[in-house]
Amino acid sequence: MSLLDVTDLDAGYGDMQVLYGIDLDVEDGEYVALVGPNGAGKSTAMKSIVGITTRMGGSITFDRDDVTDVDPTAIVERGIGYVPQTANVFPSLTVEENLAVGGYQLGGLPDDRKAAVIEQFPVLGERLDQRAGNLSGGQQQMLAMARALIPEPRLLLLDEPSAGLAPDLVEEMFDHIDVINERGVTVLIVEQNAKTALQRCDRGYVLAQGENRYADDGDALLDDPEVRQQFLGG
Repeated sequence: MSLLDVTDLDAGYGDMQVLYGIDLDVEDGEYVALVGPNGAGKSTAMKSIVGITTRMGGSITFDRDDVTDVDPTAIVERGIGYVPQTANVFPSLTVEENLAVGGYQLGGLPDDRKAAVIEQFPVLGERLDQRAGNLSGGQQQMLAMARALIPEPRLLLLDEPSAGLAPDLVEEMFDHIDVINERGVTVLIVEQNAKTALQRCDRGYVLAQGENRYADDGDALLDDPEVRQQFLGG
């Protein structure tokens, strides 16, 4: 049964429409990738799921509940975590204070959840008193994911988690995402690093010009000559 269903979604910003009738679903426990060229609407789709775009039509269902017009704060409380591509940490706060922000709806930062994310991202445990703005780009991305995991979401949305990372850190970032998914968190990821994302995921969607173009298992999309030619560089 689908954990997330996006049906015939039209959305954008103000009067500017970006998405045109897109459909996607994510099964409980899956790892699903959204790929496509710049401007395809991938990030807009993610933002629409968490209620921070202008919806013009269609519906969004999470765990069989209609969340189409639910407030973003309530979306998080229902079990969806979201890590945007940029501005995803509070640079003037310490690592521990950033993690505590993730626990605001819990009334604090539970010791067991703090321990769990530090186990997942050991480098953060070594820098709890360091300001987030002084972390490397990769460490900031890990902190953003760790903070989103504090409330123990059922679904984690990741928008370009490898963006700006040195090549030797990209695989490490994907390894972390694999572990998060293996531990039971459903993952929906937007990635410009399309080949790596499709190699790792269960299923993928290819968006272009705000519309669905292809949907299939990750390996099948990688093997599709049209997808390779049009979106993966041959």
